[in-house]
Amino acid sequence: MKNILLICTLFFSSLNLYSQDNNNGWLINFEEAAKLSIKSGKPILANFTGSDWCGWCIRLNREVFVTPEFKDWASENVILLELDYPRRQQQTDEIKKQNRELQQFFQVRGYPTLHIFNVVITDGKTQITSLGKMGYLAGGPTPWIASANNYLKNK
Repeated sequence: MKNILLICTLFFSSLNLYSQDNNNGWLINFEEAAKLSIKSGKPILANFTGSDWCGWCIRLNREVFVTPEFKDWASENVILLELDYPRRQQQTDEIKKQNRELQQFFQVRGYPTLHIFNVVITDGKTQITSLGKMGYLAGGPTPWIASANNYLKNK
């Protein structure tokens, strides 16, 4: 897949979001994920999800994301970023704004949508290079990871 260079302003970093983790290793703060991505050289795996209402999102989480195989793969290969759009769970206004802006930037139209991308900051601008886009894939962690690895070859 051809890399697409996307440029967005560093308005994400101007958001006053504190470090947060959803207790499963997924960060919820784009700025923090971007810094870790740059420091580690690992791309970001951004999960656009409706965690408390989207059936396919819940299924993907249950079949793939909570498995030891996925957790081991993720810790070696990517920085996890969850961008949630819940109906019943509360979020801060800052998180809602960040998630809405990223949803628009990546043109997410359905859930689950997962984007794998690299981040570079140059001249005060955040540059995002898309490596690929995924969704739910039946069969558990093994085929899902194999598909994700195809995109990571482009990094």
